Amino acid sequence: MTKIVNHWIGGKAVDGASGTYGPVTDPATGAVTAKVAFASAEEVDAAVAAAKDAFATWGRSSLAQRTEILFRFRALLDAHRGEIAELITAEHGKVHSDALGEVARGLEIVDLACGISVQLKGELSTQVASRVDVASIRQPLGVVAGITPFNFPAMVPMWMFPIAIACGNTFVLKPSEKDPSASVRLAELLAEAGLPDGVFNVVHGDRTAVDRLLEHPDVKAVSFVGSTPIARHVHTTAAANGKRVQALGGAKNHMLVLPDADLDAAADAAVSAAYGSAGERCMAISAVVAVGAIGDTLVEKIRERAEKIRIGPGSDPSSEMGPLITRAHRDKVASYVKGAAAEGAEVVLDGTGYTVEGFEDGHWIGISLLDKVPAGAKAYRDEIFGPVLCVLRASTYEEALDLINASPFGNGAAIFTRDGGAARRFQLEVEAGMVGVNVPIPVPVGYHSFGGWKDSLFGDHHIYGNDGTHFYTRGKVVTTRWPDPADAPAGVDLGFPRNH
Repeated sequence: MTKIVNHWIGGKAVDGASGTYGPVTDPATGAVTAKVAFASAEEVDAAVAAAKDAFATWGRSSLAQRTEILFRFRALLDAHRGEIAELITAEHGKVHSDALGEVARGLEIVDLACGISVQLKGELSTQVASRVDVASIRQPLGVVAGITPFNFPAMVPMWMFPIAIACGNTFVLKPSEKDPSASVRLAELLAEAGLPDGVFNVVHGDRTAVDRLLEHPDVKAVSFVGSTPIARHVHTTAAANGKRVQALGGAKNHMLVLPDADLDAAADAAVSAAYGSAGERCMAISAVVAVGAIGDTLVEKIRERAEKIRIGPGSDPSSEMGPLITRAHRDKVASYVKGAAAEGAEVVLDGTGYTVEGFEDGHWIGISLLDKVPAGAKAYRDEIFGPVLCVLRASTYEEALDLINASPFGNGAAIFTRDGGAARRFQLEVEAGMVGVNVPIPVPVGYHSFGGWKDSLFGDHHIYGNDGTHFYTRGKVVTTRWPDPADAPAGVDLGFPRNH
């Protein structure tokens, strides 16, 4: 009997009613292992209604009650991290150690939410005028929604809902339909931790579900992580419907390598950052810019390391890289490599014909390395989202910086150098939201915020950290005057309020 992944609404699993389902595959075998219910607009409405009903009490609950539940959830998540990692590997394909790492990074944000009392503290100014005090407080928004991608089916939802819930909101999650099981397991653990029914809901589906969330009048804010075209659509549509939006889009992250850099360390970093998680991450390094005469040496060092990567099923402990999420995505990634030479690039490694013995129907692709890639080539311009690394050449730091800043994406960037002055210039001059100095993937820790610039972010707030708290709350300023019992009534004064 085929496993069915259903919705989670009002504190329990709810069978899909639309009659529409999508396939869930094991990327290592290509076999369909489950089907996931696709929500109709009416089913999305039911989830939002459950969240709205729950907000009536959850939004007024004490901070101590909310964080106590999140502490219990954190303990359950820690105890079940191996199980959740197995669900991720089975449906996404990433190797088990990578899946465990994803859960660990999600736990970081749960930790932050457990201690959110510091971020929610208000401000008070006393005696701003005679017997007048002014206080600033933050209050929850209401029902908020998260729309998350396939590449991190546990971590990215945990970038959103723990902070939203800790702030007093209720949450509707629309995870990727390609690997939906992890989100339902998170919902079960939240219920086991004592989260009231309706505070966290999961609806699966396609554009029908997404667009209903973007339009629904009771959804006050939308968080999104995915490709740039969809991020732009989410931002435009949700904002037009009066919602607060943080929409994180695609990336083309650059790693600038100066002639004085430790080339062995730079090559190690480039391989890890380009090919980890099969390149299916928005913070992957997909373009290395080699400055000066080091290019040939650096490319050779990258090639030597890349050829040794062990590719196989994520469930095999010896595998270092798994398959891509779908066959269609594998074919799209391969097309960039196959067309690279015609656009002037030198194909150093071509992984498009790779397969794994015994798993021939899996969505396999090997390591690809393209050198001397022209800035106009599609392999450089587009976000490939696969294990393809482009190397570009520049004569000077200034030329390399201009190349990086000309990209429409501005998610992350890194520089490898021993020169502190050059590193300082780079971190101030590069047009990217996250910068690494001798760190290839500068994903911030939980108490700093994650987000890019330019076409990598639509909206004013980055995700998690202090920005996350501000996104899921709104400010209110209260000005108070209590009359002294000894004072007589002051009478009517139609003049402008005075502060003295």
